[in-house]
Amino acid sequence: MYSYLVDELKGKVALVTGSSRGIGRAIALALAEAGADIVVNFLRRAEDAQAVAQRAGEWGRRCACIQADVSSAREVERLARESGERVGPIDILVNNAGISRPQAIEEISERDWDQVIAANLKSCFLVTQAVLPGMRARRWGRIVNVSSVAAQVGGVVGPHYAASKAGMLGMTHYYAQRLAKEGITVNAIAPALVGTEMVTSNPNAKRDHIPVGRFGTTEEVAAVAVMLARNGYMTGQTVNVNGGWFMS
Repeated sequence: MYSYLVDELKGKVALVTGSSRGIGRAIALALAEAGADIVVNFLRRAEDAQAVAQRAGEWGRRCACIQADVSSAREVERLARESGERVGPIDILVNNAGISRPQAIEEISERDWDQVIAANLKSCFLVTQAVLPGMRARRWGRIVNVSSVAAQVGGVVGPHYAASKAGMLGMTHYYAQRLAKEGITVNAIAPALVGTEMVTSNPNAKRDHIPVGRFGTTEEVAAVAVMLARNGYMTGQTVNVNGGWFMS
């Protein structure tokens, strides 16, 4: 990292949902390295979440691990309240939490659909709504929604996943347009086949889909999240980190 960028986000508090592993973990650590204090949100992997916070703490950052199901309004309310009490009001929100449920079309039930939409899309809405009042009061905020190439090309998981990720792009556009004059930017990242547990466990995820011939790394996605957190002029955009699968 270039020295003049170190600590550029010092004093800002970042909440990264689903940040005990994978892309969320990499984003939380990258934001901490850039100077931000971190709230690590997790659902089940407490030990992994603590490891993320411990590493960020070694850089002198204030950190908290908070378990919460971000598809539940009550849990999100508690998450926002505890984040403020333990670290501070949220300046940077990364909506990363989500699930992948690879299924054939004929296998998808109403329950499958509802669970994927709730985990991936409803959570994005709930957490955004919870942190927005503080951002608007301070007239500064950064919201980054981690979508997917599935929003653009359908992907290899299923229509429920593709719909949830496409919905995140629609929310990004809506919030960005209405918050631009309040010092709040809202952008999305659309990764494709990043080498996480979620991807490598999906038999349909093959390197053949990717023109560059390999899976992406979590660090490559995290670098874009940090860039968006630093940039006050870029809003309403989708940054494609996909190895050339979808070109725009």
